[in-house]
Amino acid sequence: MPGVTHDEAPLLGDLMPWSVAPLRPGRGWPMGPDAASLKARWDAFVRADAPARARLLAPSRSRTPHTTVAQLPGHPGGTGPLATESGRCPEPVRVLHGPFDEQWLIPDHRLIDVARPELWRVAGEGQLFLVEQGHVAGASGPAVLASAVLPDGRSPAGRPGRIRPLFRRPCGREPNVAPGLLTHLSAALGQPVDAEDLLAWTLAAARPSAGGCRVPLTSDAELWARGTELGHHLLRLQARADGARPKLPGGRRPYVRAPLPARPTALTYDADEEALCLDAGRISPVPREAWEFEVSGVRVLELWCLRRTTPTEPEDPTALEAIRPTTWPQTWTSELLELITVLTLLSELEPRRGELTDALDEERTTDAAELREAGILPVPEAARRPASVLDHHEEGPGGQFALI
Repeated sequence: MPGVTHDEAPLLGDLMPWSVAPLRPGRGWPMGPDAASLKARWDAFVRADAPARARLLAPSRSRTPHTTVAQLPGHPGGTGPLATESGRCPEPVRVLHGPFDEQWLIPDHRLIDVARPELWRVAGEGQLFLVEQGHVAGASGPAVLASAVLPDGRSPAGRPGRIRPLFRRPCGREPNVAPGLLTHLSAALGQPVDAEDLLAWTLAAARPSAGGCRVPLTSDAELWARGTELGHHLLRLQARADGARPKLPGGRRPYVRAPLPARPTALTYDADEEALCLDAGRISPVPREAWEFEVSGVRVLELWCLRRTTPTEPEDPTALEAIRPTTWPQTWTSELLELITVLTLLSELEPRRGELTDALDEERTTDAAELREAGILPVPEAARRPASVLDHHEEGPGGQFALI
């Protein structure tokens, strides 16, 4: 019996009901590909006089030099006005700036227009995030991606999607899953199903649509096993929560064949030689599939490199964004080689993902109506709201303690 149609499959928003909109930084200078530049920008800001600070901050309706806000949960940033700030830069933290692009962010709430504190409260050890990618009709690429570091939810093209933490509380507690769904799946499949299994299945089986990402479910234990095995493999490559570095067999590993220049300005790809070229610098082998790997219709590798090659000089040379590395850091080369490896391995899994999609089209799958009959849908409104997770003091505006 054929599977349910695309529009009948359950929405990811019903299966993992609590979601958060993307972060809105409001200004570019507190985020970047290297932490040292962020610290230098902060130092330049606090050394400036009051009129210069007002300009350098790039004020918005949400943030001015006189704004006072609560700390970001888990980070000891200041809460007084930036106009009088004189301390050291808060230690930059890793965030995911769109697909596969880990960058650094100054974790100071006074610099970020909309930081989504509810995400920061549950980030950390044991947490994973699913990020829906912006839907672009006819574009290729995965519908959702996973991350172990806090994502900003940015989509390279199209409307940004939602950020869905796997757990509603810190340290991997209380799955963000529709109440009763894991029990229902366990009974239907005749085996235990946990929250990470559902996340893995989603990575393998999710399908984009204009109305939101949809996830066909199955009661076929063999098909479920195929999908979750593939999904766990995708999860290891995308999130790398265990810190393991992916590797390709010898002879297929990308290497720097010609040194990268100090400040590359041109990016090209040599398909015949399978080489990525940054001016005269050369990295190979870079399979065509890795170069062409897309999310929301945008090449991931190309975007990553363009964000790090020498940008156009800012209109104002004194703007904080002008503070950046004067030479290409060695860490960027290591990160680029790892990204090429990840994209190569992910592209090799695409045929398996296609086979799973075909199998789901042929098999009988669970639609949203069946979940309603089982009492799982509609999801209680409380499941769509963040849990109350505050078990420690959080400093509020001006040094007051937050009450939540």
